[in-house]
Amino acid sequence: MTPPVPSPRPTSPPASSPAAGRLPLTRLVPLAAQHVLAVLAAPVSTVFLTAGTLRLSPGATASLLSAVLVLCGAGSLLQSLGRWRIGARLPFVMLPGGAATALFLQIAQEHGAATATGSVLLAAALLLAVLPLYARIVRLFPPLVMGVTVLLIGIAMIRVAARLVTGPDGSGQPGAVLLAGLTVAATVAAAVLLRGVWRQTAVLIGMTVGTLLAVVTGLGAFTPAAGSGFSLPAPLPYGVPRFDPLAALPLLVFALTTLAEITGQTVLNSETVGRTPDPGRDVPRVARADALVSLAGGLFGTSLMVTSAENIGIVRLTGVRSRWVTAGAGVLLVALGLATPVSRAVAGLPPAVVGGSSLVVYAVIAVMGVEMLRRAELSGTGGGAMAAALALTAGLLPLLVPGLYDGFPATVRTVLGSGVVAGTLTAVLLTPLLTRARPVAATTAGTPKPPAR
Repeated sequence: MTPPVPSPRPTSPPASSPAAGRLPLTRLVPLAAQHVLAVLAAPVSTVFLTAGTLRLSPGATASLLSAVLVLCGAGSLLQSLGRWRIGARLPFVMLPGGAATALFLQIAQEHGAATATGSVLLAAALLLAVLPLYARIVRLFPPLVMGVTVLLIGIAMIRVAARLVTGPDGSGQPGAVLLAGLTVAATVAAAVLLRGVWRQTAVLIGMTVGTLLAVVTGLGAFTPAAGSGFSLPAPLPYGVPRFDPLAALPLLVFALTTLAEITGQTVLNSETVGRTPDPGRDVPRVARADALVSLAGGLFGTSLMVTSAENIGIVRLTGVRSRWVTAGAGVLLVALGLATPVSRAVAGLPPAVVGGSSLVVYAVIAVMGVEMLRRAELSGTGGGAMAAALALTAGLLPLLVPGLYDGFPATVRTVLGSGVVAGTLTAVLLTPLLTRARPVAATTAGTPKPPAR
């Protein structure tokens, strides 16, 4: 599955493809609910990682979760229905990007949450601006570069998630560490023992079991925020966005890398539903929807929103290829986001439980980076192994030696002090140099994206 990347063409996705089939409401609702269950853990865990890192109040956490769920639903509707060259009319679900959240939190910790919000808006605008150059940009991110980027993001995120368990000073209490460990164990047990859609909700099950254990054993407290009925999420929760292109560099680079991931996931989804893949037509449509929803997300305190391939497994499992099912899932996600009791109840989860669940999620992201590197040419005399080694070294140094660049000017600290940016830029520069600039677009096009960036 290695189709070339053609130039974008002003054609529309075929309305008569297998993905366009409508279903009766009695079948549509349970199938849509199944998709929601399969992806719900991603927005919940991402929101609580953000809330724990930024020390948000329960009310602010509930508002952020409400915003994320509404945006997930709106994005799923855009991708599934596809209007005005926005969305590819494929059964996609949109989620907050796990890797993007890691970068958002890194910027927030170093430069403030308002700057992180401005970075999201800049990154989304950049993604929209570069779409006419899609075929050229995607060549910069072959599996080697993507593997380095995803691996470094996973490692950085594990460090952030661990602080939810230990606290900001890094000195964890035995009870919190035990509760996080029990949550991890419950998540792993669900992933190993369950099947089908229930296995895909292993993270959500782990968080539920961890919260119950916290209440029963006294290792933690479940304290939902007050509120009832329906309400809209609050805009600009961190104040007026602050725009700092240098501080935004990690998210700007990441926004460009998503084009390679979107290519792989779009090809995979097209083949799954029986539609002839056309990356030149469909990838800009998918990316355009991601960017527009991310612009809205930046105004409500989220990081970049990304179209996810997690639900493709359900399409294969059920054999139902209709994009109206994921559109129905979008409607359900919007309803969940507006239902205040749901978001406020979830806002009361113990931080150690959220930390334990997040450790699992982002450890999986790191492993996905390793899998991508396995698909790269790292053996022989091609130079790929050396490029990957030097890129990982550049990316890991700021994590292992945090004060390494303290004596350098602010510009250098911003670029090299971010492990993800330093590692990705090193990989982008060294890969063509050490592998003799071999074309890579064909290998990228067939690479499925990780479930949560």
